[in-house]
Amino acid sequence: MKAGFPRGKPALFFAAALAPLAFGRIEMVLKKVLHLLKRPPHARKKKGNWARWVGRNLAHLHYAVTVEPTWLEVNRLDIPIRDLPPAFDGLRIVQMSDFHGGRHVTNEYLHEAVALAHHQKPDLIVLTGDFIHKGDHHVARVAQVLGNLKAPLGTYAVLGNHDFSVRNALGIRRYPDLHQKVGEALMRHGIYVLRNETIPLQRGDERVFLTGMEDLWSRMCDPDASLAGVCPQTPRIVLAHNPLTVERLSGHRCDLMLSGHTHGGQVMLPGIGRLALGPRGRRFAAGLYQVGASWLYVNKGIGFGLRIRYRVRPEVAVFTLTAAETA
Repeated sequence: MKAGFPRGKPALFFAAALAPLAFGRIEMVLKKVLHLLKRPPHARKKKGNWARWVGRNLAHLHYAVTVEPTWLEVNRLDIPIRDLPPAFDGLRIVQMSDFHGGRHVTNEYLHEAVALAHHQKPDLIVLTGDFIHKGDHHVARVAQVLGNLKAPLGTYAVLGNHDFSVRNALGIRRYPDLHQKVGEALMRHGIYVLRNETIPLQRGDERVFLTGMEDLWSRMCDPDASLAGVCPQTPRIVLAHNPLTVERLSGHRCDLMLSGHTHGGQVMLPGIGRLALGPRGRRFAAGLYQVGASWLYVNKGIGFGLRIRYRVRPEVAVFTLTAAETA
């Protein structure tokens, strides 16, 4: 007889062979159940702790998606300026940035931002770029809403990388003429767009300068052309969408640079930081910095591309210029 199954009884052979394995598995399961029952009550609560952790973080995510993206805050700062003429001591500037107009950023929300800006009673309003998110579908409506902004010394703007349809430092444009459409729409609604140029702001016989530089990623930013012929003894405020422009000033005087671009990273996690920003972006992520003799403020913006903000609320920034104390 050949070696193999007992003739006519293969099922009994398998049952006999597998029985020890089955009983071993059952015994192992029973041991685990007894082990769980013997554990102290606090150990059995770990499952409940996990559920609470999940629930708590879902609540944070819900807040980050539905509440904070449009929960505007006002940040007020006093900025000391060297050689500030008396007529400009106490000048109030409102800055808004990074509107990212699109289907996800509604007219109602933009009107709310405009009303909040007016509530600060500004002498001057400045807008530091990224008026639209992509394409030209929302250019007209965004310009129309922002055209409601009024201040005694006017409303001025510079364009951002999204207005140039540039998404990275390589400077590649998807819509080559988009910046022209954005600039012209803003100008039609009373917002003067500064393109590598400086203008005087006049109060009586005294003045300060306002400079606007093209976006750094557009490859059109030219600090030398922007500040050519400007009196070095006269204070100047510089608008530049990308805060890294402050590194390109090449010794030119800049008392206060107002920028945006970073959105503050939009998400700031405790113990981790601003995940969306690289090392260079984190250098000037949000808020006030002193860079050499210049003040730099990086606005967290009004809008968003992806609708999520966490611990980085959108903002309207208000600056009051004061005469710096002389040594």
